[in-house]
Amino acid sequence: MSDYIIVGAGPAGCVLANRLSEDPSHRVLLLEAGGKDWHPLIHMPAGFAKMTKGIASWGWSTVPQKHMKDRVFWYTQAKVVGGGSSINAQIYTRGNARDYDAWEKEEGLAGWGYRDVLPYFKRAENNQRYANDFHGDQGPLGVSNPIAPLPICEAYFRAGQEMGIPFNPDFNGARQEGLGYYQLTQKDARRSSASVAYLKPIRDRGNLTVRTDVLVTRIVVEKGRAVGVEIVDKPGGQKTILRAEREVIVSSGAIGSPKLLMQSGIGPADHLKAVGVTPVHDLPGVGSNMQDHLDLFVIAECTGDHTYDNYAKLHRTLWAGLQYLLLKKGPVASSLFETGGFWYADPTAASPDIQFHLGLGSGIEAGVEKLNNPGVTLNSAFLRPRSRGTVRLKSADPADHPLIDPNYWSDPYDRAMSIKGLRLAREIMRQRALGPYVLREVLPGPSLASDDELFDYACRSSKTDHHPVGTCRMGHDDMAVVTPDLRLRGIEALRVCDASVMPRVPSSNTNAPTIMVGEKGADLILGREPLPPAVFSGNRAA
Repeated sequence: MSDYIIVGAGPAGCVLANRLSEDPSHRVLLLEAGGKDWHPLIHMPAGFAKMTKGIASWGWSTVPQKHMKDRVFWYTQAKVVGGGSSINAQIYTRGNARDYDAWEKEEGLAGWGYRDVLPYFKRAENNQRYANDFHGDQGPLGVSNPIAPLPICEAYFRAGQEMGIPFNPDFNGARQEGLGYYQLTQKDARRSSASVAYLKPIRDRGNLTVRTDVLVTRIVVEKGRAVGVEIVDKPGGQKTILRAEREVIVSSGAIGSPKLLMQSGIGPADHLKAVGVTPVHDLPGVGSNMQDHLDLFVIAECTGDHTYDNYAKLHRTLWAGLQYLLLKKGPVASSLFETGGFWYADPTAASPDIQFHLGLGSGIEAGVEKLNNPGVTLNSAFLRPRSRGTVRLKSADPADHPLIDPNYWSDPYDRAMSIKGLRLAREIMRQRALGPYVLREVLPGPSLASDDELFDYACRSSKTDHHPVGTCRMGHDDMAVVTPDLRLRGIEALRVCDASVMPRVPSSNTNAPTIMVGEKGADLILGREPLPPAVFSGNRAA
């Protein structure tokens, strides 16, 4: 018997396992469908480029996207201890202060405003450069600046300045707009995943059990209370029920959490009946409100060896590996997307609505024609989509993959802003400062100029940024799945704690916000007083 059972060892699940087991009287069980994070590529920063091909992931795809010419998107979702934090590009961005203030003011989520959540970002953080109003240096999560930038990165900053976009040394500080180096979840040139940061240091705690390769098939509900979970440890294996004395906490991510709830009979009753699941609790919002960032990109051929493309050649791969092992430098120490920034597609937006990622190579994106010289990629993503999608069950079989429908561009505004973001990226690449480095645009290609042509290009070439949220959102209305303290509405002793509870997607990558939700969620579960709201020195506005 455990006190707490946590389903899913992703970013939030690892945080919860650590914080809930700090009290030796709490027996905590963490269950993960994937395996341990043993693969060497996980821990090398550049290994992420291989991860997107399916290592340590479920291998899911979306349903055809009806507003994007029925395009089906590969939809990598992690299946490994550490979750997305073990296979992502390690970018540490939190979003804009206004994002969280909107959660509080517009969604009515008291305690989730920016000044309320900032202390939890800081509690998690062990920043190698900053310790100030905005950053912590005593937490478990290693956060550092890139150690292997290339000269083209600096030229990119100057190109932005030629367009009036300032340099920004800290996207997580007083201002978000501008171009600059991303902070990364790395420490000593190795990935600092939630697994490395939160689980590895406490693996000897006697009151914490971590089980991998375990599929949770349903949450067991008796008399309106979650009392445990049903598991199988191999396909077609014997079902076992594990019981929880205090709470079951679902931390399986924005796809996995609604999937598990629906498998358990918790969700929209009509849908559950249609796929052969007996409804236990009719909760219509489960699996709705899905949001994600869609990524469009420009690829240019360089004038020479200005990026890491040539390191794909065997002799250079071997040299890069040696350089990394001996000096902790070079291309292997790079996550390849360490440079980027935030700017505006909609000039009336209150905060940046476009995010850029400068990729130091062309081969990271699939389907790129062979270039004579190394290439460079500039990705752009519209940050505040109005489109809403769904996660649904394909069948009653827990082993079946879910029906993932981000419903990209169902709102025409998203399409318009995404294409404006792509145009901005093209413009940056054409600036004088990048002239010595950039030979020609390859994709979309100079012949594509109209919005319709760029729409066709996006339908062929865009990809997800892997930032799904919102499918078990916090709120007070009938479509809310959890309350602001993360309790599932209508069932006792059951909570959800991961990116699925976010009512709106943050204007950034989602790993850091998810870790923050784990930190704050732990205090809520333990009934602790929340950390005091942030106070800024000199009463500076955030």
